[in-house]
Formats: sequence, structure tokens, C-alpha cells
Amino acid sequence: MAPKRPSTSAAPAMTHAAIRKLVPDSVAAALEAQATNMANANNTNRNPEPREAPVARKYSYKEFMSCQPFNFKVKFTTGTLTEEVLSWWNLFTQPIGIEEAYKITWSEFKKLLIKKYCPRTEVKKMEDEFYNLTVKGNDLKTYVRRL
Repeated sequence: MAPKRPSTSAAPAMTHAAIRKLVPDSVAAALEAQATNMANANNTNRNPEPREAPVARKYSYKEFMSCQPFNFKVKFTTGTLTEEVLSWWNLFTQPIGIEEAYKITWSEFKKLLIKKYCPRTEVKKMEDEFYNLTVKGNDLKTYVRRL
């Protein structure tokens, strides 16, 4: 083991009494600083005046259309496809390329989907079932529950 070097600092040694006084003073100062920081943080997050919630207004279809809303984009829509429909879309785009497929209009895309997934015979069957619905009994609650 190497020999100890003599201390060259001129700092006075602390007494037990000084250490006992230093601990509570340091803790008190730290708590005071923390309280000040918390108070400052609360003041910056608080609004001096409460804001009122905006009132919703009903609009007509004409007013809505006057805002010129965006049309559906096939690129966005096809990004939400899953499972079998996604496979169908991928097969559809292979011969023409994805960029060309994205150029089709929304109505063309709807027609493609209806042609593939809504055969006219099935649609007709569902329409007939809907048009021939009858109320069983006179109880409205039973009718609503049945539907």
C-alpha cells in the first residue's frame, strides 16, 4: 500500500455540531426551492380566465359543399384494405401498375368493388328480404329487439 500524502488543504475540519446544523438547513433550502419551482410551473399551466367551449352549429348540405371538401382518394382508401379485399386489389393493380391504379376515380373504384363483392343476385335477395319484413305482433319493443 502506498504511503498517505499529507493534506495540503487549509479548510477547517467540521465539527459534529456544524454537521447536525448543516443537514436540516440544506433540507429546508431544498424544500423551499422545490415549492418555488412547483408554484412557477402551476402558474404557467393555469389560464387566468376559463375558456368557453365553442358552440356546435348545424350546417346544411349546401353549406357543407360550399366549403369544397376533399374527394376520396383511391390511394388512401386502398391503404385501409385488409385480407381478401387487399389480395383482390393487389391482383387488380399488377397488370396496370400501382400508379395507374391510383388514378382511377372514386366512382370507378366503387363500381369495381360492387362488381366483385356484391353480385346482383345477392343484392336482389337482400332487397327482397328487406321489402318483405313484417311485424310479428303489435309490440314495437319486440320488433326493435328482433332487428
